[in-house]
Amino acid sequence: MKRFWSDDEKRSICLQTTASEVSVAQVARRYALNANMIFKWLRDVRYAPGVAQTSVDMACFLPVEIVEDAGEAEPRPVLAKSLLEVDLAGGHRLRISGSYDPEALARLLRGLSG
Repeated sequence: MKRFWSDDEKRSICLQTTASEVSVAQVARRYALNANMIFKWLRDVRYAPGVAQTSVDMACFLPVEIVEDAGEAEPRPVLAKSLLEVDLAGGHRLRISGSYDPEALARLLRGLSG
């Protein structure tokens, strides 16, 4: 019979794996679970210990600075065109398709990682 584990129970079980000298297998036996199930939960940012729940459960706004256009004094940078996926810390993924400015992308990634 398959048991249903609530999100809070999964978080609690995953948190127990961080105790010193406690293995995932020991925690799994404690709850009559297969260790692979706990490893699966640990890969999910919703249950992994140390991941702030606000970043998982809530959307947030990023700061944006609007600057006045100074005209076309400088030539625009060459835009790269492709499909790009970037895995960020905390299990988040950034997907970019089509044209993008590599310098603007680099600034964005520095801002997201800082």
